[in-house]
Amino acid sequence: MSDAILTGRFVWYELLTSDPDAAITFYTKIVGWGTQLWPGGEQPYTMWTAHDTPIGGVMLLPEDAKKMGARPHWLGYLSTPDVDATVAHSTELGGKVLNPGMDLPEVGRIAILADPQGAVFAAFMPANPMPSGRFEPKQGDFSWHELATTDHEGAFAFYSALFGWEKTESMDMGEMGIYQMFGYESQTIGGMMVKPSEMPVPAWLYYAKVPDVGQLVEAVQQNGGRVLNGPMEVPDGDIVAQCEDPQGAAFAIHSAAKA
Repeated sequence: MSDAILTGRFVWYELLTSDPDAAITFYTKIVGWGTQLWPGGEQPYTMWTAHDTPIGGVMLLPEDAKKMGARPHWLGYLSTPDVDATVAHSTELGGKVLNPGMDLPEVGRIAILADPQGAVFAAFMPANPMPSGRFEPKQGDFSWHELATTDHEGAFAFYSALFGWEKTESMDMGEMGIYQMFGYESQTIGGMMVKPSEMPVPAWLYYAKVPDVGQLVEAVQQNGGRVLNGPMEVPDGDIVAQCEDPQGAAFAIHSAAKA
């Protein structure tokens, strides 16, 4: 374990899907990611790359997950210097353990957890130190992390206790309630809100940074995906859209305000 492994950073993004090959074709067209095979492990594993750097991976949705009702989805990995301590603390705080800590050779130790409201995430102790300091997302990076839940105050209390997140700005969305932003070390990395009634379960949504959301929503639909909401301008002038890939996994795209 290294002291450089910080707590509460999103450091890996994994797509669990019913058709990895089709998903790779879709996202390379929409987000512009490259791919790279992981050289280790017993099973082939394809990694997503942005500016030649691995940022996540894609794999077949496991049968046991499908039997539990899981649909294709993105899974965010949050760093921790001690996975087992994080699992124990999560349980004390009302979270649920879906897969207890397991070691992956040359990768690190992971556990799959659900927060008290049911949103799923991974706790991850990397085998090697991850970049630290302020993160400035480039094209192809995930630039925002959004939790839609049944109780955003309760969810924030959970993640704050587990990972040390802090409240930053908040926004009153009228009938939709408060949008509470969060982060660490004076950097805002995402927001939490009460989920819309049509959304079946609490879940995380990850926003990939792209050059032009307006152009890419057409490409999403032309390549078999769906646009669920947007494009829309957010208060800082950036443009976002929430989408669904052809296999049914939700994702979002984000482009910076034009100068």
